[in-house]
Amino acid sequence: MISLGITCFPTFGGSGLIATEIGLAMARRGHRVHFIARDLPVRLHHGADENVLFHEVTESDYPVLQDSSPYAIALASKMIEVATYERLDVLHVHYAVPHATAAWMAREVLGPRAPRIVTTLHGTDITLVGADPCHLPITRFSILKSDAVTAPSEFLRRATWANFDIPTDFPIEVIPNFVDTDAYAPAGDRARLRCYLPRLGDEPVLFHVSNFRPVKRIGDVVAIFAAVNREVPCRLVLVGDGPERSPAERRLRELGLHDRVVFLGKQEAFADLLAASDVFLLPSETESFGLAALEALSCGVPVVASDVGGLPEVVDEGETGFLAPVGDVAAMSARVLELLRDPARRRAFGARARARTLERFRLEPAIDRYEALYRRLL
Repeated sequence: MISLGITCFPTFGGSGLIATEIGLAMARRGHRVHFIARDLPVRLHHGADENVLFHEVTESDYPVLQDSSPYAIALASKMIEVATYERLDVLHVHYAVPHATAAWMAREVLGPRAPRIVTTLHGTDITLVGADPCHLPITRFSILKSDAVTAPSEFLRRATWANFDIPTDFPIEVIPNFVDTDAYAPAGDRARLRCYLPRLGDEPVLFHVSNFRPVKRIGDVVAIFAAVNREVPCRLVLVGDGPERSPAERRLRELGLHDRVVFLGKQEAFADLLAASDVFLLPSETESFGLAALEALSCGVPVVASDVGGLPEVVDEGETGFLAPVGDVAAMSARVLELLRDPARRRAFGARARARTLERFRLEPAIDRYEALYRRLL
């Protein structure tokens, strides 16, 4: 049995979801899993598995520290405590900054008793946050001091080597993200969609899921929907929340389209809604992998997305979806219309999407690789 510690951000982002699924899968295999985080991660529920325990990171409220971001120090201290009491074998941290840095600090304190450190990079920790000059040196140091480093895409591995001037012979193992293909499966029942979209008949439904940050280009989602709706009346479902939601809602009202769109906010369970939709939109500025796109493909829903980052490793151009340059709303709209006007072609795309997801992105083979990595380190 491996005693495994996992640290992630307790958010709806892909890094937290993947980290949680790894922990739950390892627990099902009989390993002892300890989540160390600020709050209970999404999809983790108390009492769900006797092999899963949660340890909350609490920060000091001492006045002089209030503007000093003491989270990394508090996290390192909690890692030391859990590693000591629970005799952790491996500490798997998701996101380089500040989690890998905190893990290194904990190891320095623990000395020979320290668990091995696995760092999984997820995207903005490399392309945005970690690459910021005020974080870059410590991010690079923390990566190099990890006992093993993984990334979900070849794109992110290359970006890490390049952005941090790390020699290409420094090992970064590509373990693609995965999806629960049982939970995210094709379905033709639109009953639940109709709960949110009154009077929905045979109109096609476009779908988008994200954290609504600027990098997701929600304005492009709205523009694509508006352009498509002019040619083929359709509906739009948006799942998630964030700073770009209000501008999007305002723009839809200006266009007179707000009654054809539903914002569902943050949702933990939406697979049945996604599976009942027709095309998934992901016009992001960048994506290190594109977990949301993978979930759509697993449901047999074609994807129209930006041709950036790791998305070409997930979406097979012209076979399971279409890729277009970032910001090219006209091209993406035209591709969506191609799929909506040719239902047989759309169904063929969906069938290939499901088959290739089952072939390349299932949960269990990915967990096999993580478990093998842990055992190699031990």
